[in-house]
Amino acid sequence: MQYEFSQQSNELFEALESVISNLDIKDGQADDSLLRSAAASLASTGYLNLGLSEAGESPAMFKAMEAAAAASPSLYLKLEVSARVFGRVVARWGSDWQKEKILSPLLFGELLGTLALSEESLNVDNDPLQTIGEKNGDMVVVNGRKQFVVNGADADCIAVAGVLNGQGALFLIPKGAKGMEVGPPISALGYESAGICSLEMKDCAVSEAQVISGLKMDDMLDNLRFWENQVLIGASLGLMKASFEEARVYAKSHKTGGRPIIAYQEVGFRLSDMLTLHQTAQLLAYRAGWMADSKDKEATALTLCAKVFATEAAEKVSSDALKILGAKGFETPNPAESGFRSSKFGQIAGTSTEISRMKIGDAVLGKRK
Repeated sequence: MQYEFSQQSNELFEALESVISNLDIKDGQADDSLLRSAAASLASTGYLNLGLSEAGESPAMFKAMEAAAAASPSLYLKLEVSARVFGRVVARWGSDWQKEKILSPLLFGELLGTLALSEESLNVDNDPLQTIGEKNGDMVVVNGRKQFVVNGADADCIAVAGVLNGQGALFLIPKGAKGMEVGPPISALGYESAGICSLEMKDCAVSEAQVISGLKMDDMLDNLRFWENQVLIGASLGLMKASFEEARVYAKSHKTGGRPIIAYQEVGFRLSDMLTLHQTAQLLAYRAGWMADSKDKEATALTLCAKVFATEAAEKVSSDALKILGAKGFETPNPAESGFRSSKFGQIAGTSTEISRMKIGDAVLGKRK
């Protein structure tokens, strides 16, 4: 595994940092106008294209994700489900027409997408999808209900996962389609501006051209969860980065007893533990990405290891940052309190921490291929 990024990747990181610094982002803000402005600005850097090819760029993708997530967790999550999840759906399985009409404008920041996967139980690993499509002439009529759809209200096109003719399918439903009802954004513990909502399809008809069908169900679900897990790893890295930096700067500037609090051994030890967790999560994420690019058979299990570690480390690092910040950390908004609240989402979204551990155990015991 290479521990050095290419010149092309470093140029992308510099361009990304420049764009982020020029965006007018307020903590917790991720409304539709900012989302579209950010997508258009980031398109010029190549950020939206990461992960859509076989170019072996996953470690660089994680580093770029971390920078974006640190700047604005909610904005990051909305952009990621559009580019990294929805974008991969179309890039991997879409027809030439779908790539031209949907993927191309998405990569230029002109279209926003999202994925609707989870249903009533939120557990697609054990419960079959209940969203069903039925052919009616040259149309497909979709019925079903989806929960916890990030960016559901703002997306121009929603990839709704379901079943068609007994096989996996993704229905690419445009915004405002007749028969699709978008619920109000839920009041969330974290990522409060990510527009997480429910969807209900009641005899929602889409043309056959807007359907990806004939997929093996296990293959479809494994890939969708894998892509979601990568996004959540990147989110956790960003939460740690922002929380650590906030605590480090405060520890150097805030004084008590006539000296900066970083001079107190307990604070220094706490910061060193936070940095260790952050750096370890980074390395694990990069290795998981490298293995995915190498098509290693253990890539899925290691990605789950990285998700478990990074999401739990994000909670610990942001919690320790709050301890260093003291009363300032209790005020809102600040990156540490936002990181602490948002860290829980990463543990329940995608493949949950509990299911991840079971899957990792199965892989260790050789129960999964």
